[in-house]
Amino acid sequence: MKTGAGHVSGRGKRSAAVGAAAILTASVLLAGAVGCTATATPHATVAAARNTAARGAAPLTGSRPNSAVVTAADTATCDPTAASLRPPPGPPRVTPGSFMAKILARGYLIAGVSASTYNFGYFNPIDGQYEGFDVDMIRAVAKAIFGNPDKVEYKAITDDQRKPDIINGTVDIVAHTMTISCDRLKSLDFSSVYYEANTRVLVLKNSTATGLASLGGQKVCATAGSNSAGIISNYPVTPRLVLVATPQFTDCLVLLQQGQVAAISTDDAILAGLKAQDPFTKVVGPLLAPQPYGLAISKQHPDFVRFVNAVLAQERADSGWTHSYARWVGTPVPAPPAAKYAD
Repeated sequence: MKTGAGHVSGRGKRSAAVGAAAILTASVLLAGAVGCTATATPHATVAAARNTAARGAAPLTGSRPNSAVVTAADTATCDPTAASLRPPPGPPRVTPGSFMAKILARGYLIAGVSASTYNFGYFNPIDGQYEGFDVDMIRAVAKAIFGNPDKVEYKAITDDQRKPDIINGTVDIVAHTMTISCDRLKSLDFSSVYYEANTRVLVLKNSTATGLASLGGQKVCATAGSNSAGIISNYPVTPRLVLVATPQFTDCLVLLQQGQVAAISTDDAILAGLKAQDPFTKVVGPLLAPQPYGLAISKQHPDFVRFVNAVLAQERADSGWTHSYARWVGTPVPAPPAAKYAD
């Protein structure tokens, strides 16, 4: 899904390349409005239902999101990377009366994912499938429950929908580049860490910016409900950064291409996907804040948390995690994040 514009140069050709990137971005944005249900057949069936909530919100300039940044006070009371529940010994098992048994009886797992985070969770309009590193983690969970990784109903959600959709039971699990934080642990449970990202900045190649510290007084884009939005709002620079909050990071990319924002700031994993869609962008600046990703699960289902951790342990042990990382993130492949538990 690359634009193919990596070898052109010049102002006119840049416009053509940006246009190509915008077409790709538009296709991904439209995918955010599409649901995908995996039935008992080997291939997933695409449901053409528009997600109006995901696409209805306009960018919010200067807003302060509800998402919190992990502060020194937070980390003094908890370690977000060691807050999950230990899995039972052995491979993951669906036990009678468990939440996994209810999912098995239903016939499919309901997963909240991104439809526009290239390489982690995105809807591929060419093959009509959800794909990416996050999606591979969900497929591993489905395989452990059903023996079939295709038994998934994917619900395309925005960053701002992740928490409420877990709490109200709209989805069973969320795999959406979601950072485990002490604030989120107050209302959600998470799996052990399955990916380690860090916050950086994306700008156009002709920008002189060297990171958030050099962008004082300028507009910086992130998604509503993300940790990144909180980091931008609270970043210690004078004059203060102006947050522009959008539903999707691909919306941020369009605003950057149009010159409506000076930069995008979020996890380097997400920025790499945006950069792949527009070769006239670059990632700059120091590592700002660690972002350990976990699979989000309701606090009502601790048995499911332990089950998912058993799945992740199996993925680490049998090289499933390694193969997925190589395919979606690249090589060389580091060791998977070591699992740490609270019990």
